[in-house]
Amino acid sequence: MTTFSKITAALLTSVVFAGAASACEITFKSSDTHPDGYPTVEAVKAMGKMLEERSNGRLCIEVFHSAQLGEEKDTIEQTKFGVIDFNRVSLGPFNNIVEETKVVSLPYIFRGVDHMHKVMDGPIGDEMAAAFEPHGYVGLAFYDGGSRSFYNSQKPITSIDDMKGMKVRVMQSDVFVDMMSALGANATPMPYGEVYSSLQTGVIDGAENNWPSFESSGHFEVAKYYTLDEHLIVPEVLVMSKASYDKLSAEDQALVRQAAKDSVPVMRELWVAREAASEEKVRAAGAEVIKDIDKTPFIEAMVPVYEKHANTPKLQDLVKRIQATE
Repeated sequence: MTTFSKITAALLTSVVFAGAASACEITFKSSDTHPDGYPTVEAVKAMGKMLEERSNGRLCIEVFHSAQLGEEKDTIEQTKFGVIDFNRVSLGPFNNIVEETKVVSLPYIFRGVDHMHKVMDGPIGDEMAAAFEPHGYVGLAFYDGGSRSFYNSQKPITSIDDMKGMKVRVMQSDVFVDMMSALGANATPMPYGEVYSSLQTGVIDGAENNWPSFESSGHFEVAKYYTLDEHLIVPEVLVMSKASYDKLSAEDQALVRQAAKDSVPVMRELWVAREAASEEKVRAAGAEVIKDIDKTPFIEAMVPVYEKHANTPKLQDLVKRIQATE
C-alpha cells in the first residue's frame, strides 16, 4: 500500500458521524445521492476529517448519502438557501443554472480522463467554479463521474454505421437526445430502473454509462457488447451554499477551500479502484469489450449538437479553449 493509500485509509476509517460531531462548534450538512462507500461520499467524509483536524475540532461535516436529503434537483434548491451546506452533484442538473457547465456536458469535449483532469484542475476549472457564485453557490472541487460509453444486446459497435436505427436509452437530457439523433440512433428516454428489463425484453437495444454503473446495475448480463467510445466524461462538482460560506471567517473559508481541494486526489484514487473492479467483473462474465475504434466520425457528427447547445460567443470560446488544452 502506498503512503497516500495509507493516509486515505486512515482518513476514511475516522469519519465524522452525527454523534461524534456534537463537540464541534459548526456541523455542516452535506448531501450526496450516491450510496455509502461510493468514491464521492468517501471523499467528502475525508474532507470532513481534514477540516475537523485543521480547525482543532471546530468545524465538522456530516454526510447524508443515498439521497437521504432528496434527489439532486431538490437538494440543489435547498443548498442555495443554506438548508444544506455542501452538495455533491453531477453537472447536468446545473446546466440550466450555470450555463458554463453545459460545455463540459457536451459529447467528446474531452479526449480522455487525463484531458478532463488537465482542464478542470487548471484555469478553466477555476473559472467554472467561480461561475457558481452569482447563483448562490461556491464551487469547491470537481470530482470524477467516469467516462460513459455505449453498450447493447445486438452487436459490437465498431463504427458510427452500427448505431443507425438502434434504440438506445438516454437520460432526460436534450443534449443526450440530440447526440443520439446525430449518430443515427433512436433516443429512448426512460428511468434508470427500467433499463434492465427493457434490454432483456428488447424494448431497447442498448444504453450508455460508465464501468461501475454498467456492472452494478447488472446491465452487462443482458447487454454483452460494451464499446469504449467515452462520448461523455462529465465531471461532478462539490458546491457549498454561499449563504453558509458567507457566515464563515476568511480563515475558515480558506480551510474549507483547501480541504475540498485535498479531497480530490482521495476521490480519484477510490474511483480508479472502483472502475478496475467493475471492469474485471464484467470481463470475467464474458462481455465483449470493444476498445479500438475510430472516434473521428462520432466526433464529427456532433457539429449540430455543439451549434445548438454552445450557442453564445462565451460558450463557443470555452469550447475552443478546452479543445486547445494539451
